[in-house]
Amino acid sequence: MANNTFYITTPIFYPNGKPHMGHAYVVTLADTLARYHRLIGDETYFLVGTDENTEKVVQAAKKADIQPETFTKEIVQSFKEFFSALYISYNQFIRTSDTERHWPGAIAVWERLVKAGDIYKGTYEGLYCVGCEAFKTEKDLDEKGNCPEHGEPPQKLKEENYFFKLSKYTKDIRKLVEEGAFQVFPETRRNELLALLDEGLQDISFSRPKKTIPWGIPVPGDPEQVIYVWCDALTNYISALGFGREDDHNFKHFWPANYHLIGKDILRFHAAIWPAMLLSAKLPLPTAVFVHGLILSGGKKMSKTLGNVLDPQKFIDEYGADALRYYLIREVSPLEDGDMTEEKFKEVYNANLANGLGNLVSRILTMVEQYGVDITDVMLDGDDETLGGEEVADYHKAFECLEVNKAADSVWSLIAFMDSYIQEEEPFKTIEEDEDKAHQDIRFLVERLWEVAVLLEPLMPETSEIIKSAIKRGEKPETLFPRKQ
Repeated sequence: MANNTFYITTPIFYPNGKPHMGHAYVVTLADTLARYHRLIGDETYFLVGTDENTEKVVQAAKKADIQPETFTKEIVQSFKEFFSALYISYNQFIRTSDTERHWPGAIAVWERLVKAGDIYKGTYEGLYCVGCEAFKTEKDLDEKGNCPEHGEPPQKLKEENYFFKLSKYTKDIRKLVEEGAFQVFPETRRNELLALLDEGLQDISFSRPKKTIPWGIPVPGDPEQVIYVWCDALTNYISALGFGREDDHNFKHFWPANYHLIGKDILRFHAAIWPAMLLSAKLPLPTAVFVHGLILSGGKKMSKTLGNVLDPQKFIDEYGADALRYYLIREVSPLEDGDMTEEKFKEVYNANLANGLGNLVSRILTMVEQYGVDITDVMLDGDDETLGGEEVADYHKAFECLEVNKAADSVWSLIAFMDSYIQEEEPFKTIEEDEDKAHQDIRFLVERLWEVAVLLEPLMPETSEIIKSAIKRGEKPETLFPRKQ
């Protein structure tokens, strides 16, 4: 097995409300990729976190009538508990309010930008969307003058800020993208970035007055200003690894990241502003930015107004975390928007889990118990190198292309093969006539079932462990995907 490093990140989330289905999707996708790379022997680091030094967090805390520190602490705990319930195997949860882990890295990057001559003071006059935590132009708005993302008009601002010379790096970023040194997936998002670069990047505000944002990282040498959210937030990908601190072993070991996993609404920040910052700071760029689609419900974006919001915790409580993981991984393509409704979820759950995988495991291990089949000599050790076959090759190929839904398809192709094998060979009938052959067939099925369990590790970790434990005991599990009406 290869002994390479693999570093993957999700966006850091605003702790201004409880986790939603969008959070569930991106962390499950990232976790699946991280678990896969651990499975094949890569030394893997998986980062998640929260973006706390923002105006929207300040406003949410004010609305709740508590201090931002207390407000974010409670929300962050809810995120950690949710990630735990969803079996998210992150290595670190970074918080941008962390003065020991994050602030030194953000300050070190700022100082490098200053040293490069890329920070200057100026007056910003224009529009600002608190929901996006981003400055807007008229062309960014809909026909009513609202932010299309949040349906509200942006604020009109006039304030003295520090600016970053983003325009200076337009050509450099374009060259890196065209040469493939800095990759953006899928192709549609790469083209979107190139179109943005064709227009030319504009210098952007990199600080806000402290009187507006009362908490955040002070600008070095100017305590009346705080480092603006994107300069602060984007730095988490390296501050979490120790950049800016004496203990920077992880930064030297894991940077540059293999993948920043993001939603399409923050493409500009990750594929234009972040690489420009790194070029200015004379640091390596991440290998790739992977842009996933949205989770829609009934073909429409989830919203309280439409009444189509799906609570991921509800699905975990009722069906189990692996059932939700299964749906998000197999039924949604990471390359485009996916659709989810409770009715569709239940249909998929019954067909592919309760009546599919769950039924198969029960049938095979019932035969092992009922017919006294010795399966100790067919046990596999879980080493991926012991696995073979067309389905396994397809599985690896799919992961290499980041098409985790197709990797899941490969596992279910193996499951379908096993179902067909039972129907054709009928060991439950041949046991009367030829016990040796029936036992041989059942042992063969157990081998394939162990393969399924190993391949499921990245996708459905609890199910994988339940199946392995059941095989080791030689008896079917008590419950695996109870049928839902």
